[in-house]
Amino acid sequence: MTVPVPDYPPARNLLKDKTVVVTAAAGTGIGFSVAKRAAEEGARLLISDIHARRLDEAVERIAQDTGARPASRLCDVTKEDDVLALRDAAREELGHVDVLINNAGLGGHASVVEMTDEQWTRVLDVTLTSVFRMSRAFLPMMYARKCGTIVNNASVLGWRAQAGQAHYAAAKAGVMAFTRCSAIEAAEHGVRINAVSPSIAMHPFLAKVTTPEQLDKLAAQEAFGRPAEVWEVANVMIFLACDLSSYLTGEVIAVSSQRA
Repeated sequence: MTVPVPDYPPARNLLKDKTVVVTAAAGTGIGFSVAKRAAEEGARLLISDIHARRLDEAVERIAQDTGARPASRLCDVTKEDDVLALRDAAREELGHVDVLINNAGLGGHASVVEMTDEQWTRVLDVTLTSVFRMSRAFLPMMYARKCGTIVNNASVLGWRAQAGQAHYAAAKAGVMAFTRCSAIEAAEHGVRINAVSPSIAMHPFLAKVTTPEQLDKLAAQEAFGRPAEVWEVANVMIFLACDLSSYLTGEVIAVSSQRA
């Protein structure tokens, strides 16, 4: 049995007057969806990505759909200079940053015995080390204001085993551990850090890089019999970003309908 997709949620001004920065926000995935949801919820927004054309297209789509045009900045999250430039652009465009959403990630499929050092290092750099770099860059301005929120994008593969995903799973488990440890440090400064852990969220790019058979298999493992919509994951990220989650920090919330 497949449980139907619910209606898209109406805006509730959950992020009214908040400033939000989202990494890897171009394209059709969770990053774009959470950026769009943030704009719908009243945030002033800066989005970033490594792909110039797709980033420009994301700006136009968000502006068209929400009536609010986000600022944008190209950023390669594996380069410290780009990360610092994004921080400076955020300060210039937004004045300060209330919410940082670390969404950048890179997958791939390789068995351990066939995986190269380059494959391993690249996935960890984009998926895990970028979260460290971005947090290190943005936390001082949050500490200075004694408030702020960071939301990281992890994965259920940080908990669960899947062949061919050792590098990605290790990186996402690292995001979870980094979330917990950095949250303890940030708490005394009034800053909250949490993460979401999606299972499978459907978007066109995923369909391009995953076989229909594998997608059907993964969807069949979900209790609802279907993958999540990207905005269903984004909704949980918005919850973690807004004041409704004021007592949550160091938590990793699974956005999954998988059976235990």
